[in-house]
Amino acid sequence: MNPKRISIIILLFSLITTIGFTQEKSKKELRKEQKEKEKIQKEKQIEALIDAKAFMFNANRALPSGARSIDLTGDNYFVKFESDLIESILPFFGRAFGGAGYGNDNGMRFKGIPKSFTVDKAKKNYKIEAVVIDNNDTYNLTLTVSFQGSASLFIASNNRSTISYQGKLEPIEKKEDK
Repeated sequence: MNPKRISIIILLFSLITTIGFTQEKSKKELRKEQKEKEKIQKEKQIEALIDAKAFMFNANRALPSGARSIDLTGDNYFVKFESDLIESILPFFGRAFGGAGYGNDNGMRFKGIPKSFTVDKAKKNYKIEAVVIDNNDTYNLTLTVSFQGSASLFIASNNRSTISYQGKLEPIEKKEDK
């Protein structure tokens, strides 16, 4: 074989290989850009929910004081936050004190107008604090939300030991009239 042909074949092979690697790199860059766009979009969605003071915390794990964490996946446990109403349907695992009667434990289920409702934005998250007083108890809620929507909720009550929950922030589900 002619040395010129060999060098032309090598040149063409290296050119084709280089083009292939260049395209693969651009695909990675495109995926990275897409993920960044999705991240920014999620941050804007979370910010809009918190600014409107209308969102749902969906719990997927309970963290009772002094006990193991409990998986809540598959169950519909939530706290609905609105500026004029906070509704909680969460299970409770822990100790109850004087005001909670034996045998009538409904978990952390309450509904009431928030006595206070504050939102603070920090460098890496939002901190929402609310106080709800119902007929039987006073609940102090502290919700910490990352800019991507993962959240942890801490509830202190007069009649029960403190408990934390992990989950995520989502828009309030609208019920359709049938």
